[in-house]
Amino acid sequence: MPDLHADIDIRETINSGQVFLWENHGDMWFVIDGHDIIMARQTPFEVLTFSKKPKKFFREDDDYEKILKNITKDKIVKNTTKDYPGLRITRQDPFQCCISFIISANSNIPNIRMRLQKLCRKFGRRVKFQKREFFLFPKPKSLARATLQDLQECKLGYRSKYVLDASRIIASGEIDFDEIKKANYQECKELLLKLPGIGDKVADCVMLFSLEKLDAFPLDTWLLKILQKYYPENFCINKKTLSKKRYENIHQDVLEHFGKYAGYSQQFLYKMERDLNEKKWL
Repeated sequence: MPDLHADIDIRETINSGQVFLWENHGDMWFVIDGHDIIMARQTPFEVLTFSKKPKKFFREDDDYEKILKNITKDKIVKNTTKDYPGLRITRQDPFQCCISFIISANSNIPNIRMRLQKLCRKFGRRVKFQKREFFLFPKPKSLARATLQDLQECKLGYRSKYVLDASRIIASGEIDFDEIKKANYQECKELLLKLPGIGDKVADCVMLFSLEKLDAFPLDTWLLKILQKYYPENFCINKKTLSKKRYENIHQDVLEHFGKYAGYSQQFLYKMERDLNEKKWL
């Protein structure tokens, strides 16, 4: 049997704008994943968890050969998969993913990390794993009980109210992540859009990285530039503000062009363009 893990590149995957709460110590990568911690080592490939529960954080159970065959019908994506053969989509804790991308609005990766770390230190449980100290991500009820001032002290700024209100809705059970994982793309998105601080792009990030929707294709400034730059004949991108209807239309065009694993294509294109522009990941 082929080794399903041999071609996963932990560093490339973690440094591709999907996940923000991680630490690197030599050959070990630690990722906070909700109420768990994942320790990943590249050689030999190994994934351990604080909870001792097995997790497919790097989507090791995906039929990657089938996905690759599908997405490489596009020549640009095909070339990019050769440049980043180990890049994968992550499967994250949905609540943490949700709050992370609400906090990501109008920010950069170092600031997003700093705010999330402050949130964990203030509201998360302190634990020891692999002889190191970590703070787990807060539970929805912990953040739901927070005050606006508490959240503002974590440097969330105007996002504080979004985080508080979204946490309250999730803590109440109105949004059940296990249930919406089973829903189709459109139903899942409509439910997420009810949460304060979540628009189309953030909803697509949460669906792609934590809710099993590989047809999600987050359209941010970078992706719109990419579509304009490399696919001017395939996509008509207005430079004006992206309305909800326009976003939906582009997503439909994206699916027709890139196929049902468009989310994987998006991650390769995003990584390629950010690296071309020498944007810092760490």
